[in-house]
Amino acid sequence: MIRAWPGAPYPLGATWDGEGVNFALYSHHATSVELCLFDADGRAQAAVPLTERRDWVWHVYLPDIRPGQLYAYRVHGPYEPARGHRFNPHKLLLDPYAKAITGDVRWNDALHGCRTTEPDEVAAFDDRDDAEFVPRCVVIDSTFPWGDDAPPHVPWHQTVIYECHVKGMTKLHPEVPAHLQGTYLGLASDPVLEHLRQLNVTAVQLMPVHHSITEKHLAAKGLHNYWGYASIGFFAPDARFATATAGEQVQEFKSMVKRFHRAGIEVLLDVVYNHTAEGNRLGPTLAFRGIDNRNYYRLDPSDARGYIDITGTGNTFDVSEPRALQLIMDSLRYWVREMHVDGFRFDLATAIARDNGDVNMAGRFFHIVRQDPVISQVKLIAEPWDLGPNGYQLGEFPVGWSEWNGKYRDTIRRFWRGDSGQIADLGYRLAGSSDLYGDDERGPQASINYVTCHDGFTLRDLVSWEHKRNEANGEDNRDGTDANWSKNWGTEGPTDDARVNELRERLMRSLIATVAVSQGVPMISHGDELGRTQHGNNNAYCQDNEITWLRWDLDARAQRFLQFFRRVFAVRAANSILRRRTFFQGRGVPPAGINDLTWLHPDGRTMTVEDWHDARLLSLGMLLNGAATDERDEHGRLVAGETVLFILNASGRTRRFVLPPLAQAGRWTEAFHSARHAPRAVKGDAVTVTPHTCLLLRYEAPA
Repeated sequence: MIRAWPGAPYPLGATWDGEGVNFALYSHHATSVELCLFDADGRAQAAVPLTERRDWVWHVYLPDIRPGQLYAYRVHGPYEPARGHRFNPHKLLLDPYAKAITGDVRWNDALHGCRTTEPDEVAAFDDRDDAEFVPRCVVIDSTFPWGDDAPPHVPWHQTVIYECHVKGMTKLHPEVPAHLQGTYLGLASDPVLEHLRQLNVTAVQLMPVHHSITEKHLAAKGLHNYWGYASIGFFAPDARFATATAGEQVQEFKSMVKRFHRAGIEVLLDVVYNHTAEGNRLGPTLAFRGIDNRNYYRLDPSDARGYIDITGTGNTFDVSEPRALQLIMDSLRYWVREMHVDGFRFDLATAIARDNGDVNMAGRFFHIVRQDPVISQVKLIAEPWDLGPNGYQLGEFPVGWSEWNGKYRDTIRRFWRGDSGQIADLGYRLAGSSDLYGDDERGPQASINYVTCHDGFTLRDLVSWEHKRNEANGEDNRDGTDANWSKNWGTEGPTDDARVNELRERLMRSLIATVAVSQGVPMISHGDELGRTQHGNNNAYCQDNEITWLRWDLDARAQRFLQFFRRVFAVRAANSILRRRTFFQGRGVPPAGINDLTWLHPDGRTMTVEDWHDARLLSLGMLLNGAATDERDEHGRLVAGETVLFILNASGRTRRFVLPPLAQAGRWTEAFHSARHAPRAVKGDAVTVTPHTCLLLRYEAPA
């Protein structure tokens, strides 16, 4: 006999208080709720009716339940798809507030609330029980020996982000113990931490770690949702990346964060609150759909059986509903307070900026975030677009937010592949994109600068393929973008041609050096520093194999490239003028009087309006006055910067670049040069810049 006490409606989820567990589930339209308990093997133990309800929260307290208990729900209510109700007590449901989930979805037609082969959804109500195919929620003990753990609080202008996949980073790493490869603990192991330190990385941005599933169409092909953009548990760390899954995944995730913090590295999460894994109206009933479909999803106003889909996944989470919005905010606070993460990157963030369908950057979500004493203090990054009307919102997010700068990515790619007419836009991108962010209080740090990310070609593939090669995804190469702005430089894919390979390596160095020198926040895509390839696949979301896993066995060429990669980010870290907090003003700065930023034509003169509109111009110089640094230490003292000249030549011919005369008779030295592995001395009043090359010169004033 299970003892059951009334319990409390808050907090939502399953909460262990040291003596028993309080269970609370929100459902506005349910008529009754059952809490289902299971043993360690997932077999049914008992069903406990939740007879208490307040503010539409059903709750009970079980004094005899302990951490490790497996549970789920059955929710009764109307099954009326035409009115948006899809209750079905034959379907076992995951708790939206579950802190841990164990087991995988085992695909079976019983997972669907209606028999999808019948056109009449009302008549097709599915009464098959699906308990044997559904994962279980786990009651956890939230205590953890955090000790003196504290967030590194790396300032935005000093931040270097490394986007990575938990499993892909270490699955093939020879120095990570075999039982930790592909796990949270493996990601925070010593060899990985040392690798990140040598890159001067200050934050890892983890691809989704909310518990996710593999969709039915992928499972049928023997594929997996490797990326994890199919969330079903916004509070639960994905069990795929743990060594044990009966709640231990929570402890292992916390251990990972603690180790990153000890190394001075922040942990950012890529979060997917715009949709869930339940898909369109014919998708499975796993949690939200069966708990309260009308209150969690945006339904089609002309036909409540269907969903508004501005995410490309079949459904859109309805942040205009107070309880759905509360779930997002509760989830964010949980990951900061309990899991100690340092910020978030919001997938398709425009979708959660919509009030009643319209994009509203002054809407309720942003008001709540700005006023929240926890969430307003962490790093917030938007992917500033979705697939709905007016969905492209680059540059429009409010104060407190940074954005993935898609214009930066495309401009830098197009410039280095030799497209004409890119110089004017290039100037904006190198200087922090003031055209996008200069009219508010955000500054250059609003721009997350990248040329590659998880979505699209890797850095090596960007210079090796002009056409995607996604056949392995099983969609006849129809998936993935065609707008790659890539070039193969002589032949499609791998080649033994030494000339082509040398040119590709030079372009890879030029591309990543541009990211390192640009004002704003640089982001590295995992494995680019190792020369990783996905063999032309630009949408490897379903490839949980060696197509996506990083290879760490580097030949001499790859080792040299890694050393260059480290060098350019070390240069950035050492020079405060490369990471200004505010935009350049184009004004003279004492004592030398040269402008904070000067744009130079290859002949040594200042760029004119006509030059900026010269579509044939593929070379540019950016002179930064080190005295214009605006970085200050903790005592308010300016952190000295060095005067540097960044020269870019994306043309196919060698250019002579005249060096600017400065007031003092000092000398220029190379900080790095993308056409060679080691810097050289600079002689004379000009430098010869080989094709497809960039170099950074450091000015040394006389003693």
